[in-house]
Amino acid sequence: MYDGTFPPAHLLICDDDLSVLESTAALLKARGFAVTPVRNGAEALARVDATVDLMLLDLNMPVLNGYQVLDALCRAESDLAVVVVSGEDSIDGAVSCLRKGAQDYLRKPYLPEELFARVETALRERRLMRENRRMQQRLVESEQLHRFFVESAPDLIYLLNAEGRFTYTNQRIEKLLGYRRDELLGQHYKTLVHPDDHAQADLFLMALANGSSHPRLETELRLLHKDRAEDARPFETYSVPVQMQSTTIHGAGTFGVARDISERRRAEEIIRFQSSHDLLTRLPNRALFRDRIVMALAQAQRDGRSLAVMYIDLDRFKLVNDSLGHLVGDELLQIVSLRMKELLRECDTLARVGGDEFLLLLPGVENDAAAILVADKLMEELERPFQLAEHQLYLTASIGIARHPQDGVTADTLIRHADTAMYAVKARGRNGHGFFSPDMESIPKHRLTLATDLHAAIATGQLRLHYQPQIDIRTGRICGVEALVRWQHPALGLLPPGEFLQIAEESGLSASLGEWVLRTACEDMQRWRYLGCGEIRLAVNFSACQVEQADFVTMVQRTLKRSGLPHRALEIELTEESLIKDIGVVVRKLGMLADSGVRVAIDDFGVGYSSLSYLRKLPIHTLKIDRSFVQDIRSERDAGSLVSAIVSMAGGLALNSVAEGVETDTQVEFLRRLGCYEMQGFRFSHAVDADATADMLRTQPFVQQLAEAA
Repeated sequence: MYDGTFPPAHLLICDDDLSVLESTAALLKARGFAVTPVRNGAEALARVDATVDLMLLDLNMPVLNGYQVLDALCRAESDLAVVVVSGEDSIDGAVSCLRKGAQDYLRKPYLPEELFARVETALRERRLMRENRRMQQRLVESEQLHRFFVESAPDLIYLLNAEGRFTYTNQRIEKLLGYRRDELLGQHYKTLVHPDDHAQADLFLMALANGSSHPRLETELRLLHKDRAEDARPFETYSVPVQMQSTTIHGAGTFGVARDISERRRAEEIIRFQSSHDLLTRLPNRALFRDRIVMALAQAQRDGRSLAVMYIDLDRFKLVNDSLGHLVGDELLQIVSLRMKELLRECDTLARVGGDEFLLLLPGVENDAAAILVADKLMEELERPFQLAEHQLYLTASIGIARHPQDGVTADTLIRHADTAMYAVKARGRNGHGFFSPDMESIPKHRLTLATDLHAAIATGQLRLHYQPQIDIRTGRICGVEALVRWQHPALGLLPPGEFLQIAEESGLSASLGEWVLRTACEDMQRWRYLGCGEIRLAVNFSACQVEQADFVTMVQRTLKRSGLPHRALEIELTEESLIKDIGVVVRKLGMLADSGVRVAIDDFGVGYSSLSYLRKLPIHTLKIDRSFVQDIRSERDAGSLVSAIVSMAGGLALNSVAEGVETDTQVEFLRRLGCYEMQGFRFSHAVDADATADMLRTQPFVQQLAEAA
């Protein structure tokens, strides 16, 4: 009896005997089935549709008999269940019906329970048949989908038999290594492996064949290109042992995926280089220098020998940048680096550790005279004129020298003492060299004086803010300004931040200084807004030690509230160093600010730490391309690949990009073509005071300038 598990089956009863038709229909309806009675074969075929599950079919009927109905259903490839109900008692008739597709044959007269049993059996068989057909279709579709994925995969996917010969590869093999698939079938895997990696590949396959404790083994192999044997690229290979059973492959084998990691390796090499070198001069940076000095000290202590560390600072180098621009300044630094390096031995290490500051490690310097000889040679070389285009420039340097072991036995001590000695040389009038002495232990007098003066400068209003505009070159309008602090020292004049920011950090004044800069910048910005200067972005720099302050977020939010400046108008700029010091704390702090609408920019992107993982963790909105990269764009042919990579990365991460240090129309046009539309630099304007900034915001002078340049 129908139990309600499924919708009631729909039965089509076909019999020309009205009394049989009505009685059968009544029985089946009472059983819970939906019933449609018809009196001939033609009418039965006309009523067959997707809603009908089973037909009870008499054989001897007018118009179309039962055999003809079965033939018609067979031609239509119908999956309708048919139970023939007939008074014929011949075996041949029953066999003929079953051959024509009937599920069962029930001879009249029959008992009701026998009818019910035959009907329910036929319905179960039909359900099973339909489910099996659906499963087969799903299997076919699944196989087609998996084949599509395998063939469309960017990696090389392959099967090897127990002998290590290819039985399958996807079509990616042709693009990656130049082989057609049919060329490799039956070939040993060593056909592709670089000879120097054969032993490693054999061990790998042996581990798979012998059954590793790991379900998946991986290794790195160099694979050869068919037409370029010298083009051996590294591939990361993941493999698992499999048992293969098909029409062509039997027994144990290997399923594997090989991923071309040559681009990743090149990127890692670039990242490793960037993490240990200064990108402008290609010299080691402070981190690599420190590693070198630690190793040199260990060797010197083991051999009982001496070494010297020199801290080299170019005198008044800032004048070059201010008068001729950073492009000229950077080119000069590159030439300076080359000249100094040519004077040194292979075992010496010259590093750039600041804008115009260098460290030099001299192993095996046994006496002061040897160190003085090197310092004199360096100063003589720097005093020779530098010819840069139409400019002839002259430089001097201040060099501080610390010796091991008398001036220190650790890397940090020697570097600090060399730095102290260099400042002592500067205090004496620059352009010279000198050794560290114990009486220099305290901070040099002029730095101590500046530290003392800086306390008063914040309180007495000696600090000034200048603003450098950021231009959207699509419109020529100012889209933002970067706030840059200056110190109007009563005796020394207007000092740039490089002269006092480090002193502020050493003196514990960076938090007070940062709060003053933010407060003043927000007040200036709000005043410009009241004057109708439009909606622009205010960029304010913060150092690592400022971000580390416990009340950093509170200070920013409090300052915005007091000034009335909308949170969305502020963009805080952080260096990669400040981002990476304590990533967990930084993520939390910046997340709170970003949630309130404040924007976050990475300043001097690419010149600090090279790990890019923080880009996924932090609420960053803008990447500021460091001017040292922009300066590489010198001509149409010299395009600055790092700039291209950073702009592309920013676009891929849906971040805004701003180029710093833009000084030429060539740089503007190249950046425009890359899709970097926001720029700042001497091409547009130096940093100017608040009143001059307000004038620029009102007049928008760069609209016409860019139009004329175009």
